[in-house]
Amino acid sequence: MSLEKVKEFLIGSAGVVFGITFLIVGCIQLYVGFLGIEYHWGSTAAVICVVLAFLFRFMLPLTIGTFFGALDVWGWPWYGALAFTAPGLLFVLPGLVAIAIAALSGRR
Repeated sequence: MSLEKVKEFLIGSAGVVFGITFLIVGCIQLYVGFLGIEYHWGSTAAVICVVLAFLFRFMLPLTIGTFFGALDVWGWPWYGALAFTAPGLLFVLPGLVAIAIAALSGRR
């Protein structure tokens, strides 16, 4: 195998590994978000938040639940819980800004 083919293989593999890691972290955040919402508001609210996340792509309640799940259920310090929640926030905030801009401009 030439050096070019090895380099292409490693670059392709890095994308697959990153994608799988991203999915695993997302599933863990979903679980912790469920735990946090269930701890504070009960099982029904947690199920409703998961349904909102999957059907309507409204992730803010689960993201907040992730913070409180890590903070209150797992007993992490606030800065650790925030660091664990930050990747979810990075994907929620641009979507909320886009929805707000679309609503203000009258577009759908």
